[in-house]
Amino acid sequence: MQTQEKAADNKVDRNKVYFLIIVIIALLGINGYLYFKDRQQTSRFVTINTEKDRLKLEVEKIEVELDRVNLLNVTLNDRLIEEQKLAREKIAELKLALKKGELTQQELDEAHKQINSLKDFVKSYNNQIAILEQENSYLKTERDSLKTSINDYNEQTENLRRENRNLNRKVKVGSSLKASNINVSAFRVKDNGKSALVTKASATNKLTIDFGIAPNDLAEKTYHKIFLRVIDPAGNLIADESNMFEADGQQMQYSRAIEISYNNDGTSFKIDWINPRTFIKGNYGIFLYADGFLMGKSEIELR
Repeated sequence: MQTQEKAADNKVDRNKVYFLIIVIIALLGINGYLYFKDRQQTSRFVTINTEKDRLKLEVEKIEVELDRVNLLNVTLNDRLIEEQKLAREKIAELKLALKKGELTQQELDEAHKQINSLKDFVKSYNNQIAILEQENSYLKTERDSLKTSINDYNEQTENLRRENRNLNRKVKVGSSLKASNINVSAFRVKDNGKSALVTKASATNKLTIDFGIAPNDLAEKTYHKIFLRVIDPAGNLIADESNMFEADGQQMQYSRAIEISYNNDGTSFKIDWINPRTFIKGNYGIFLYADGFLMGKSEIELR
């Protein structure tokens, strides 16, 4: 009886051992499975992170390429501007997506697809910019050539205008009247209206300028205005401030003006000038102008 009980106890102990062995083997299998799965998960996590970093770098390269284009001296048309705007919006979306803590493989594949699409866009975009640069270079060359031609034309035109002005001036000078045989006399006009020739300043109240006009076939046979300017011994012009005329390209005051009829026939002319002031001793300068130029000058000394 004891032998049977002992045999039964040994059998129970063996079953326990077998059970423990089975449990240990099962635990070892589970641990091995979990270890292998963890290795797979770690490897996948590392792979995904590496792929994210690579995609981020690709996006940054694309953005740098677009920035480089903007630095070029190229005027973009509306279509290229709109295309670049859409590309930058897509880049912003990709950046935001790649900032996520974890991405599924599907999300990574989609990001990869979009980046490839952006690469193709940038390549096409750069080709279009290159064409624009070439066109702009050609247009710049044409513009510079045209600008040079215009400058040459303007310079030639200005030279012609200058020559024309000089020619016109020469013609005017050549056709203007020139005085000859200018003679200045001093007179005292008496109360009865008669004039007496004098030489003293104290006795003088009128100057008479007699002059002829040199023959000139270029001068117009018409009425010409003669302007007289009288300069006193102190160098002052004796003239009314309202008496103005133009000569030698500037405005001048005159002492008196007369109008003559010129026929190129040797006729002599005379200007009487009464001094509104008192004559003083010294030399008086007499200047005659016609047609905008000095036609002659003389002087008279009063004692």
